[in-house]
Amino acid sequence: MICTIGTQNKAKIQAVKNACEKAGVIFDFQPFPAESDVAAQPISDEETRQGAINRARHALRETESEIAIGLEGGVKWIEGTLYLCNWGALVTRDGETFTAMGAGLPLPEEIAEGIRAGQELGPLMDLYTNKQNIRHNEGAIGVFTNGLIDRSAMFEHIVLQLIGQWMRQKSVV
Repeated sequence: MICTIGTQNKAKIQAVKNACEKAGVIFDFQPFPAESDVAAQPISDEETRQGAINRARHALRETESEIAIGLEGGVKWIEGTLYLCNWGALVTRDGETFTAMGAGLPLPEEIAEGIRAGQELGPLMDLYTNKQNIRHNEGAIGVFTNGLIDRSAMFEHIVLQLIGQWMRQKSVV
């Protein structure tokens, strides 16, 4: 069975592969550069969730796969504090859509200021850490958990939720 992953981001691709291995699900993986059709920096749970759904739907539509997974990272405001938010979607050829959300934590004020000014989290994190491609590696979650959780592990948890829902639906129907 082919599973298209709606991204070229290596942390997200690894998350899907790790989750499927843990779940005992065997797929042929096909990364695909699917668009989110939301802002480059999603700023709410709703927008981030929609970005994940859009990535999965585009990936499914543009390939011959049976299922597709979209993952989207964003931020959201809670009582004046900026938090990470992360969503995933799994869509099937027969029209089912499963969604799940993941970890979130507060971000420093200097990151929040950049978001308020219209910048994206990825480049802000590169500046904050003086590194490159944080979003393809440890991600903001890795930086702010002192490496205890990296971006791939964070998304892996979301993908496990998606696969679990899909597996349960298949066994119930």
